[in-house]
Amino acid sequence: MPPASSPRFALSSTPALVPLGGHTDHLGATATAEGVNFAVYSESASAIWVCLFDEQDKEIERFELDMHQDNVHAGLIANIGPGARYGLRADGPYDPDQGYFFDPNKLLVDPYARHLDRVFVRSPRLRLAREDAVDTAELVPKAIVPGGGNDLAQPRKKVPGLYYELNVRGFTMRHPSVQGPLRGTVAGLTTRRVIDHFKHLGVDAVQLMPTAAWIDEGHLPQLGLTNAWGYNPVAYFAVDPRLAPRGPQELRVMTDAYRKVGIAVILDVVYNHTGEGDSEGPILSMMGLDPQTYYRWVEVDGKKRLVNDTGTGNTLRCDHPAVQRLVIESLRYYVEELGVSGFRFDLATILGRDPGFNPEAEMLEKIKADPVLKKAILVAEPWDPGPGGYGLGKFGKEFAEHNDTYRDEIRAFWKGENGKIGALAGKVSGSAEIFDVAGRKPSAGVNMLAVHDGFTLRDLVSYHDKHNEANGEHNRDGHNHNSSWNCGVEGETDDEAINHARKRDVRALLATLFLSRGTPLIQQGDEMYRTQQGNNNAYAQDNEITWVDWENGDGALVDFVGALKSFRKAHPAVSHDHWLTGQDRNGARDVMWLHPDGREMTVADWNDSGASVLGMHLRHKDDEVLVWFNRRVEPVVARLPEGEWAVGIQSDQSFEVAFTEGTATLPPRSVVALVRPRA
Repeated sequence: MPPASSPRFALSSTPALVPLGGHTDHLGATATAEGVNFAVYSESASAIWVCLFDEQDKEIERFELDMHQDNVHAGLIANIGPGARYGLRADGPYDPDQGYFFDPNKLLVDPYARHLDRVFVRSPRLRLAREDAVDTAELVPKAIVPGGGNDLAQPRKKVPGLYYELNVRGFTMRHPSVQGPLRGTVAGLTTRRVIDHFKHLGVDAVQLMPTAAWIDEGHLPQLGLTNAWGYNPVAYFAVDPRLAPRGPQELRVMTDAYRKVGIAVILDVVYNHTGEGDSEGPILSMMGLDPQTYYRWVEVDGKKRLVNDTGTGNTLRCDHPAVQRLVIESLRYYVEELGVSGFRFDLATILGRDPGFNPEAEMLEKIKADPVLKKAILVAEPWDPGPGGYGLGKFGKEFAEHNDTYRDEIRAFWKGENGKIGALAGKVSGSAEIFDVAGRKPSAGVNMLAVHDGFTLRDLVSYHDKHNEANGEHNRDGHNHNSSWNCGVEGETDDEAINHARKRDVRALLATLFLSRGTPLIQQGDEMYRTQQGNNNAYAQDNEITWVDWENGDGALVDFVGALKSFRKAHPAVSHDHWLTGQDRNGARDVMWLHPDGREMTVADWNDSGASVLGMHLRHKDDEVLVWFNRRVEPVVARLPEGEWAVGIQSDQSFEVAFTEGTATLPPRSVVALVRPRA
């Protein structure tokens, strides 16, 4: 991709370093009345230079930062201003066996860069040994000095009622209202029809998959593939130019538009590793500036080796003050300058490693205590693949957490696994065994059935096995255990009965999600029956596999999801954020668990391994809802509590629920929510 256009900076005379004029308190590039101040943290660099580039990408000046204080190298360059394009070079020890890679031939991106002029690309030249190195400037994005800031925004703190996870490119590339250069960009999310779609669904928190500037994994270019998800960041402050080709202001315009209609924008952030990878990865930024500070290392046979708790080649050193500062300041930048309302932290346990996971680690405590961030929505993916990396339920009341046990147990129930009736009850009532501690509420659990790294809901009921051959790894990548089923045929089919069964199952799954305690999350396209052709790890498919097919979406399913959200909102018996106790309060119990015979579930009923039908009778004040879950393949006659009942919402709308002498006939493979008719 050619360099993006950047504002021209006026040169009243030749740029010049002001001797000892720099200051070290603000890292990165800061425009002042005297010029631009540059400040870079490094504990091991002997020298750091700022290199200026012209519009033709030619290096025109190079200045060594001459102020050194508390491991910060700083310098003031006069006669330049906002719009100037720059990169860094650093010198110091070169000893790869000890984790040092200093090489002035490597142009480096400022870790605090706010705006890049192009995307990152891979090349073997980016990792050549110092003795063989060539200048890498032509390969590396240039940072653009930022100008004045925006009015400071305030996050939309309200606890979300529905999260919607999306990939900016995948969501917008085929949307009919997003045309030309807007496709694949943040700006494409601002069209009226896109926003109306979210309003129709009842979404109040849009969660963008990573937007920070990223690089492809090393094996992808030779396969003709590119990273479609963005979970391989290099520059944490900079929005990737693919998503915001006209600069970070595009994200602020988008968040302002969403705030006006009551929708929070949440960023998926990856403070666990960078795209500089392992010992064979490219030298692009922090690995060339201060690898011992920014990354975790372990000594093996007298040599330093990168810790790989993330499974990506390196691990961010989040217990170091400089890394903590980078994380906090970049998060605050996104909230205050770019208007986001919160964050979903990828592999969030890395934030608390020192080196094992510590829920009270300094990094996590700083996020919770920060006066800006504590007002934001904070969501943890509470695990990483490293030793002891599973931390579900341990992030405290300040965080919500993705609840993978909800996904696994609900899938297992609907798949037909034995002994799951108790797990179903536990999950739809909020996973109290995990989250009912230290004053946390059911909303702390983010319930999901499918997210980006796995099957779509349609594929969940259409494929028994993953089909990731398009990724070029001979189907070895991706999860092998998916608790999926195919309703009789693997993959797409013209069999009408099988297709009906699949859509029926998806509707039952979605109804279960929206009628559960906790906060629901859906991923892009699941509301319209999207397929990825059985690919459950489509990270490298920036193509029709991940691009939402709006033209062929299931509009009736979209309407059903909107109706589920409306029903949930209208019935506090379903959605009120308190823990169900089953105890008598003011003459009524907030929940009773019913056998289809009408009796309250007994110990023997709970222990019945073949149990497949469960009633959940909910009350909150004057609201009363009775939810029936039936996974059998035949209708079931369920006896109802005394009184009049009516259908509030049902997953299989092709089946009429018949009421006869105190019973209701439940459709096969369905969820039915009954309500008391109101006067």
